[in-house]
Amino acid sequence: MSVEAPPEDESRPRFRDTVRRLPATVWIVSFGILVVRIGNFLPIFMVLYLTSRNIPPAAAGLVLGAAGLGNVLGNTIGGYLADRIGRRWTITLSMVATAGPTAVIPLFDSLPVLIPLAFLTGMASQIYRPASAALLVDATTTDQQRLAAFAVHRFAMNIGAAVGGVLGGFLATVSYQALFLGNAVACLLFAAIAAVMLRNVTLARAGRGAGPASDAPEPSYRQALADRRLRRFLVMTLIAEFVYIQSTVGLPLHVDAHHMSPADFGLLMGLNGVLVLLLELPITGMVSRRPPGPVLALGNVLTGAGLAMTGLFGDMRWLAATVLLWTLGEMLYASMASAYLGGLAPPSMGGRYQGLYGAAITAGTGVGPVVGGAVYALGEWALWAVCAIGGLVSAWLCLPSRKAAA
Repeated sequence: MSVEAPPEDESRPRFRDTVRRLPATVWIVSFGILVVRIGNFLPIFMVLYLTSRNIPPAAAGLVLGAAGLGNVLGNTIGGYLADRIGRRWTITLSMVATAGPTAVIPLFDSLPVLIPLAFLTGMASQIYRPASAALLVDATTTDQQRLAAFAVHRFAMNIGAAVGGVLGGFLATVSYQALFLGNAVACLLFAAIAAVMLRNVTLARAGRGAGPASDAPEPSYRQALADRRLRRFLVMTLIAEFVYIQSTVGLPLHVDAHHMSPADFGLLMGLNGVLVLLLELPITGMVSRRPPGPVLALGNVLTGAGLAMTGLFGDMRWLAATVLLWTLGEMLYASMASAYLGGLAPPSMGGRYQGLYGAAITAGTGVGPVVGGAVYALGEWALWAVCAIGGLVSAWLCLPSRKAAA
């Protein structure tokens, strides 16, 4: 992933002014994300639902694995559709297709039915992601504006996740059918927002950078993967997401090994959520004028170091300090990575670039718990060493290669 530092431009507006002046598309998409994330109960409560139906943990793992495989496939399909039929209709199709399988899940407790349902739901629920990200890129015209757009998008997503966790917990105490129906309704609301409110939005980058139709190669994933910078970025993403997901694998295992309670783990994850909500936008503003490569590298180093240092401590105060460290890495990395990728993609392949990025994210977070758990079983220190090495390798991949520097 080769990143050249742009010249310092003091005439550029302040980050908060850029946020205020973002195009309507950004706010519409972010509002839709807020709605769907508030109702996105399936990933959080699926395990509890399955165990309530007396499905053993190993079988529940099959259901979750099917959903994870669907997530990866959904991103690649979504990237293709976003470029083929357009961003707006890809989002609408994804949300309508997600609502049906989600609503009927509580009607079944048979694994031969739940596994394909989970796969279909996981696939459909991810198709919208490349289209929504590509829309943010289409609607923005400068690097700073693109970074601000993804920062607002992330803020809406995190607010929705926080509210959705509380609301989902309440609905689960009422009935799981109400939980999944609520999820389906949220999807349909996002579909309506995309179909109606995005109708007259002008895409700022539409047609930009495209040559004559006769000279332009047909957009394809093969053509996208010919971009060496994209390949390097995808490998970095896969490693970085593998490291980050250990916060939900190694950290709870470490907490349990030191005889702390699930409530203690909840407090640590709550600290992560509060820090992200309060500080991510200001921190993104602070680094908005910096070249993305070093910022991404620093974010990955802090994430890997923070998680690796978990193994050094067994009390809440020091564990909270490690959470602060890897959360800072998360905040430096997340919006900047999405914005950087948006600048790489040609307009005709914005969806495909985002689809490959989404597939790398879901692959990293899907493989992470399995491999992380296996490494932890060999020895806890082995997992923390892997986190440290992964943080360093992913940071190195963020910096220009020798060939690019030459």
